[in-house]
Amino acid sequence: MDLIRVATKRNLELKGAIFDSNSKDTVLVLISGICSNLFQNDLLYQTGRLLLNNNISTIIGHTMDAFSCFSYSDKKAKKQKTTGVIFDEFDKVFDDVDSYVNYAKNLGYKKIVLAGHSLGSNKIIHYLANTKDDFVDYFIVSSPVDLVHWFNVMPDINKCIEKAREFKAKNRQNDILPYLFGGFSPISARAALDFYNADNLKNCPVISGVGEIRSLASIRIKGTFVIGELDSLTENDPRGFLEKINSYCRYKNDIITIENASHIFYNKHDQYAQVILEIIKEKL
Repeated sequence: MDLIRVATKRNLELKGAIFDSNSKDTVLVLISGICSNLFQNDLLYQTGRLLLNNNISTIIGHTMDAFSCFSYSDKKAKKQKTTGVIFDEFDKVFDDVDSYVNYAKNLGYKKIVLAGHSLGSNKIIHYLANTKDDFVDYFIVSSPVDLVHWFNVMPDINKCIEKAREFKAKNRQNDILPYLFGGFSPISARAALDFYNADNLKNCPVISGVGEIRSLASIRIKGTFVIGELDSLTENDPRGFLEKINSYCRYKNDIITIENASHIFYNKHDQYAQVILEIIKEKL
């Protein structure tokens, strides 16, 4: 595995990683979710390692929220933790994903599989719906999020947004809020408001009904949807959640559920990686 730096069109340099098989046949470009990077989320590492052992390359795409982290003392756990999306530009999601796809294309890979996990899935849906390029051959969407539903079930979101608006009114939009956003992430007032208003990521509105389905309908390639059967963000119906999302797509894509797996596939990273490998072998 090697670390890579990927330049965006807005002159921002993103930090990613590559598991390079030295074969230029197929590469998986895997976009991480919020507060998720290769060093925090074993799902990303296990997937890259398994594919590498099977002569398939993987590029881990950290978008802008992956490393805008904050270290703090968790007194309950009695240890230091690093998390957060302190600063982000959620309206620049297309540029982030596009940069990794073009990076893979410029390395000379013949076939590109674009995948995402959690919010990373919403990001690749947005990209696939709006790109004019045909560089991606197949997609894998894992644990996508109905963002407005997510806001409704995560703790203290309204309190965070109210405080963020208060900070903005006082010209303190770059200050960090005194609450963890969603109960897990330190965040600046600006980023909290941008995230809350990120209409481009509200592209799986099958629970809340708030958002748009144009993006799903605009995807021009086939793919597979993957989810854990215990995903807590689906109103206890993970497969039904994906079936509704799939119903808006141009093609009827495959749906795979992983037994006893949560939204983040905790303790199921090996199974997740194996599923991704099997999809790539079968479909490409």
